[in-house]
Amino acid sequence: MLKIATRQSPLALWQAEHVRSELLVLEPSLTIELEKRLTKGDKILDQALSKVGGKDLFVKEIEEALLEGSAQIAVHSLKDMPTKLPAELAICAYPKREDPRDALVSERGFQFETLPKSAKVGTSSLRRAAQMLAHRPDLQIVPIRGNVQTRLRRMKDEGMDATVLAYAGLLRLELAHLASQVLPVELSLPAIGQGILGVETRIDDEDTNKLVRRLDDPDARVSALAERAFLHRLEGGCQVPIAAHTFLEDGQVRLSGLVASLDGREVIRGERRGPREKAAEIGVGLAEDLLSRGADAIMESLEQAAP
Repeated sequence: MLKIATRQSPLALWQAEHVRSELLVLEPSLTIELEKRLTKGDKILDQALSKVGGKDLFVKEIEEALLEGSAQIAVHSLKDMPTKLPAELAICAYPKREDPRDALVSERGFQFETLPKSAKVGTSSLRRAAQMLAHRPDLQIVPIRGNVQTRLRRMKDEGMDATVLAYAGLLRLELAHLASQVLPVELSLPAIGQGILGVETRIDDEDTNKLVRRLDDPDARVSALAERAFLHRLEGGCQVPIAAHTFLEDGQVRLSGLVASLDGREVIRGERRGPREKAAEIGVGLAEDLLSRGADAIMESLEQAAP
């Protein structure tokens, strides 16, 4: 019997069930159960992630299930995963990527351009807030945390004009009809790995790894390698607005990335292209380009200001 470690939110459970069903297609005779765990990030909902801790807020307790041997597989949203993993663990597969864009959700049907002056938009994502403020400095950003359903409820209960969510999550939960606008990447460049699942295993578990590798999607892997190499070189955590997205075109990787100030007044953007087999090198190269053009100063100022 195999066990899949997962968070308990509806989206996390969907993702774990999706991996479970894909594995059962490959090996119908398997018995696969879910090992549900509560993470620190799930428990603390009254503070912004940037003030709570590092990138492992939604990951540590799930990885502990692997390290303890109570689960053989862990399923994560890749955007929640730190670039440095425990030495005993590795991301064994990146299943096919879902739409990576952000989506604006507004009960009143607003699109970004039609939001009223000084509209209240709910998000605790520094990345989303900075990019929206870069285009609309009049907006009021309201911190809002929790799973998809919680954020939708708070938007309504607290009278916000809109909130911004990952479109991939809405699609997976069959809530895509709630999106009043899928935001173009030129307006809201996605988070690193947004829309990709990271299926993590123990490096020494050869039987499980052999099975899980069959879920790997080459395009998702190339995109993940480029974007995570970009993030790793920047060494950026939850305190810095960082975004990147991979476009795959005719065997080439085109990586767009940015680093921004919290208020969106400073945005350092760049792009880098190259062959797929050099995905990680492209990510590192783009990061170094942005650092040389002022991203280092932005990051240093944010780190100094962090509590």
